[in-house]
Amino acid sequence: MKLSHKIKKLFSRDMLESLSEHAARWTHPVNARRILATIDRAEFSSLRQRYPYKDSSPRINRFEDVDYWIGINVERAQDLWLDRAAPLRILDLGCGAGYFLYVCQFFGHDTLGLDTDNEALFRATTKLLQVERSIWRIEPNVPLPAPTKRFDLVTAHRICFHRLGRSADGQPREWNTAQWKFFIDDVRNRLLQPDGRLLLDFNPRRDGSSFFTHELRAFFLSEGAHLFRSKALLTADPNKRARFKVTRPA
Repeated sequence: MKLSHKIKKLFSRDMLESLSEHAARWTHPVNARRILATIDRAEFSSLRQRYPYKDSSPRINRFEDVDYWIGINVERAQDLWLDRAAPLRILDLGCGAGYFLYVCQFFGHDTLGLDTDNEALFRATTKLLQVERSIWRIEPNVPLPAPTKRFDLVTAHRICFHRLGRSADGQPREWNTAQWKFFIDDVRNRLLQPDGRLLLDFNPRRDGSSFFTHELRAFFLSEGAHLFRSKALLTADPNKRARFKVTRPA
């Protein structure tokens, strides 16, 4: 690899933003033990006896691992400046076990989750954490449930609702740009406050490559998205630059 390419990679936008992200966490530390102290550890320890692992279940899907998931979601909240923001109304799509909602509640935010009810473990963890969720399956070209009040922030982590199975030749099928357009417009027009934000955080592809193919990258940029590693951050107003930093102080 040429030296010039190495230098360019070292000082890439993603690298600089990553350094800024780590610096923001370091200058505004959060003691995760304070959050963990509010959780009934004995109850969580009993979850695995009631809901045994599926064969070949990887560590990352062991959602009763409280320490691990609280740590991950503290970082997610910090990266959105939720640990130092005025109370926000937050909707988490595909909320899973509910840890992100719980961390946000700890920081004083009003939260709601949205997910299917297919996982008994998720049903149990959200109940233990006492986080509110609505049962819903996100489908292409179908509006999300109408909220009684709009949200300041809509999030989705480790997104999989865009997966449509596999074609006859075994290739993965996913939402196309028109279906993503419908989803983003629906969130913008019906769910977000005028200054609200939408964060989409994607899994890498099975070969380790970025979720953002050339086509998807061009589409999200055309929607005014701020792309950072696996994340796409958008605002209610597509003409306004999306920022991870919350401008309203706590």
